[in-house]
Amino acid sequence: MYTINRTATTDMEVTSIRLERELKEKLKDLSGNQGYQALIRDVLWDYVQQKSGDYQPRFSRSDIRASIEATAQKEERCVLTGALIRPREPMLLGWTAQGDMVPLSISSMAD
Repeated sequence: MYTINRTATTDMEVTSIRLERELKEKLKDLSGNQGYQALIRDVLWDYVQQKSGDYQPRFSRSDIRASIEATAQKEERCVLTGALIRPREPMLLGWTAQGDMVPLSISSMAD
């Protein structure tokens, strides 16, 4: 899949965040062996990169097992290139090796 450069936890600042018990339990279930705090950091980094324009693709074409044609209903970003996909534009939905459906621009899968 992708590699995230990890900072040693000893080099991180401690921050307290209050989460609903149900949210914390769902995060634990989703995180598996990764741990829910690492999952929260990944989600926050994704958000910051997307909003700041510093998008870094986390998938490669080899991660995509299949794709289907679709139409964007809202603004999306291609997970391979970071290209903006505007509402009502044609796009692809890619099925990853991990079983996730991800947005793809049409050109990102062209040979």
